[in-house]
Amino acid sequence: MRTLALALLACACFAVGAEGEKEKKHVGPAFEPVTDDPKLPRVLLIGDSISIGYTVPVRALLRGKANVHRPLTNCGPTTTALKELDKWLGEGKWDVIHFNWGLHDLKYMNEFGDLVAVEKGTQQVPVEQYEKNLDELVQRLKKTGAKLIWAATTPVPKGAQGRVPGDEVKYNEAAKRVMDRHGVAINDLHAFAAQFTGYKAIQMEKNVHFMRTGSVELAKQVAAHILKALGKPAAEK
Repeated sequence: MRTLALALLACACFAVGAEGEKEKKHVGPAFEPVTDDPKLPRVLLIGDSISIGYTVPVRALLRGKANVHRPLTNCGPTTTALKELDKWLGEGKWDVIHFNWGLHDLKYMNEFGDLVAVEKGTQQVPVEQYEKNLDELVQRLKKTGAKLIWAATTPVPKGAQGRVPGDEVKYNEAAKRVMDRHGVAINDLHAFAAQFTGYKAIQMEKNVHFMRTGSVELAKQVAAHILKALGKPAAEK
């Protein structure tokens, strides 16, 4: 419990840039260097700012059970991943890779690369191309020999700038087709996050991002799936 409380405090240091602004360089505890314990398996988290938010509490939950790494960046859309994946994977061996793309693919952008109202832009990666990109990325990830876990894209709430609620469902359906074809396990973070409603809500209003407590809840779900892939007992909550 103490390590999770410390992780929650660390999450307070993570700030997400305002919607509508160009992506800023992220700094914070999620990007601090990780020194591996050679006796423990290595886990890689790939994803956007949602994954950045749950990185620190996942590390806390898996302390003594796994070395948890992530790319030192927001992994953005699948188009960025196609260019950067080899760099993110590096030279080391991975035992588990937990990954997601989607919220950046489905958002609406103008010709200058700014997030804009839906009627003023076009989707960064249409769902048909998203599925093709994701299929190529999964094929490349499988070559690592790691156990793969796909994280379903989390909900797009009403009022979120530059995104249409429900589009994430279409993108998740496309992703599921890819994962089923390749036999990849799915962590349904969309369904998990959607169950927290009303006074129990963990997601910000009119925003795809999560409150600090929400990132911790997501972390519990992520850690549970990683431990299952590693064949280890569940983490203490």
